[in-house]
Amino acid sequence: MNQQASQAESQSTKSIFAAQQGRRRIKDKLTQYSVSLGGIAVLFALVLIFIYLAYIVKPLFDSATISSIDAIEYTSSERTLALGADDQAQLIYRVTDSGRVEYFDSSTNNRGMVRRFELPQGEGELVSYTSTTHAQQQLQVFGNDRGQVLVVQPSFRITYPNDVRQISPLLRYPLKRQWFQVDEQHRSLELLASAISDDTLSFAYLADHQLQLRRKLGQRNVITGEAQWQQQSATIAQLPMKPERLLITPDQRQLLLQNQDSVYVYDISQLSKVSLQQVIDLSETKARVTDIKLLAGASSILIAREDGSITQWFEVNQPFGRGYQNVRSFDAGFAVQTLVTEHYRKGFAAYSAAGEMTLFYSTSERELVNLTAAQAFTKVAAFNPRANRLLIDLDGVIQVFSIVNEHPEISWSALWQKVWYEGYQEPDYVWQSTSANQDFEAKLSLTPLLFGTIKAAAYAMLFAIPIAVAGAIYTAYFMTAGVRRIVKPTIEIMEALPTVILGFLAGLWLAPIVETHLSGFLLMLILLPSSLLLTAMIWWILPAAIKARLPENYRELLLIPLLLIVGYSSLSLSPTLELWLFNGDSRSYITNEWGIGFDQRNALVVGIAMGFAVIPTIFSIAEDAIFSVPKHLSNGSLALGATQWQTLTRVILLTASPGIFSAIMMGVGRAIGETMIVLMATGNTPLMDWSILEGMRTLAANIAIEMPESELGSTHYRVLFLAALALLVMTFLFNTVAELIRQRLRDKYRAM
Repeated sequence: MNQQASQAESQSTKSIFAAQQGRRRIKDKLTQYSVSLGGIAVLFALVLIFIYLAYIVKPLFDSATISSIDAIEYTSSERTLALGADDQAQLIYRVTDSGRVEYFDSSTNNRGMVRRFELPQGEGELVSYTSTTHAQQQLQVFGNDRGQVLVVQPSFRITYPNDVRQISPLLRYPLKRQWFQVDEQHRSLELLASAISDDTLSFAYLADHQLQLRRKLGQRNVITGEAQWQQQSATIAQLPMKPERLLITPDQRQLLLQNQDSVYVYDISQLSKVSLQQVIDLSETKARVTDIKLLAGASSILIAREDGSITQWFEVNQPFGRGYQNVRSFDAGFAVQTLVTEHYRKGFAAYSAAGEMTLFYSTSERELVNLTAAQAFTKVAAFNPRANRLLIDLDGVIQVFSIVNEHPEISWSALWQKVWYEGYQEPDYVWQSTSANQDFEAKLSLTPLLFGTIKAAAYAMLFAIPIAVAGAIYTAYFMTAGVRRIVKPTIEIMEALPTVILGFLAGLWLAPIVETHLSGFLLMLILLPSSLLLTAMIWWILPAAIKARLPENYRELLLIPLLLIVGYSSLSLSPTLELWLFNGDSRSYITNEWGIGFDQRNALVVGIAMGFAVIPTIFSIAEDAIFSVPKHLSNGSLALGATQWQTLTRVILLTASPGIFSAIMMGVGRAIGETMIVLMATGNTPLMDWSILEGMRTLAANIAIEMPESELGSTHYRVLFLAALALLVMTFLFNTVAELIRQRLRDKYRAM
């Protein structure tokens, strides 16, 4: 009976145990699958982030394309002088040598000529024509043999009846619908050049083998609205050779006169003091100059030759003052007939009479796309304002080319290497994405941002690593268990402090203190560690009876008043130190005498603020690694006669080195990706200077500042995503290398 009961009880126990094992296996499987699924989901999310960033960035590096999409025929035998179009290239105009402006509709609904404007007749015959060098104005200027000019502006009237876009031709006359007398002697205006603004008109022309300059200064009557014009005149009698081309810059300060082997630059800012500013020598090659144009913004000159070479010149400081210098060259690979520049960007097209064409972008030094057409080109061509259409006259046909070229200013060299921008003395790394000037060229070098990221992280780690690692060593190895239970959680709680608070305090509280007490602050950075070491030495030599009076759990508290006294004394000595060392003003002395710039929100402030944000991360991981070293290693070392310091340096730290290294790498990753502290505690100036007294701009802070202001799909927008991708790749590679090193250290010291 008892045996049967025992067997039944055993059977029941086995069934219960089997049921528990089954439930345990189910829970283990669920946990295994849940953890695996979570890990896969995290990896999948990271891959999706990478793919999305790459998807946004990819168009920056797409090749430009050009293709012929339309051909608009015209029956007039009159020679074409100029072409133009609206933003969408729906309406195209053609200026003829008989004084007509013809508009053509390229849409399928109303294809062909839609309007022809006849220009008013003057007293003489048309002998010259020019368009102003400011392409955005689209002003056309005619000159006759009676010394008169007529200024017209082909334009467009856009309306939206019933929310439907309608565009119609419009011809404006900025100086009224009449010929304007320029030459008082009614001489023929040969080789006319012009520049026109609201209240100033400048003209240059040849008359009687002399170069004549005329400027009309207008004062508008506020009551009648009529303009009263005052004329200024100047004559350049000594011409080197008969000019082939004349250009007046849009600011009406310079006249460019080109003959076969030179370009003469005249200062015409004051017609009473016209002077020859510079002679650009073009005789280094025998190739004939075929065209000369001003790039958008009119700061650069493009000079094309029949051997296919194109050179860009802009002003830099030279021994004689500001002067043009050959900055970069391009090779079209064919005899260039004409250059066509874009309205707003620094792009241009070069083409030959044989139908060969190449698109370039000057700043990025890119050859974008080549095309060979079936027909010969004339010398008349134009971009539409958006630069996505190119119009070329083919004697009876206006050929329309579609251009897909959204981001020509971007190349790997433009992003990471020095670029010589207009107005700069030499090539440089520059980030300057926006400006109030519409002629501004965005400068999108990522190198200053990458440099600022590394600089901010370096100074933060310089401040954080010694404090965090030394604190972790003391807490894990020397500190009593009771004190450790208070100190470690307290420091870990610091990690929860929002970085926006740290950035706010650093920018608005700490930065002014550092600026006004710079000498004392630098002294404090020296005295604090020195006073700690001195205190430790004094404590070491004190008799044991005296040290025993203070319980071990409270000995660390002795350092608090010491640190407060040293810090307060250092700041109190700041005025005396400044008067003694820096003549009373350290900031001015450093800037004027040492040539070192000083920003209130500088790398010193960022290093301290970011260091406090990083210290808890490094401390917590490093302390755990040191405290987790098996006790038998330290006990065995002490039993063999090693001191505590020898045991620490030769056993504990070596065994814990993988964990300490991981802690430092985690801190570096945190510092590289930090946003709010560097956003609020630096001047966000994209400088490349290791000076601790100057600021920087990091990749993360730049994204936070400029992303809300960037236009969706623009070059600026995509470059910001490229900065995010660079930050992601950089941290990924950094952490991967750190993990490999950590594994090697772990394998090396595992046998201890």
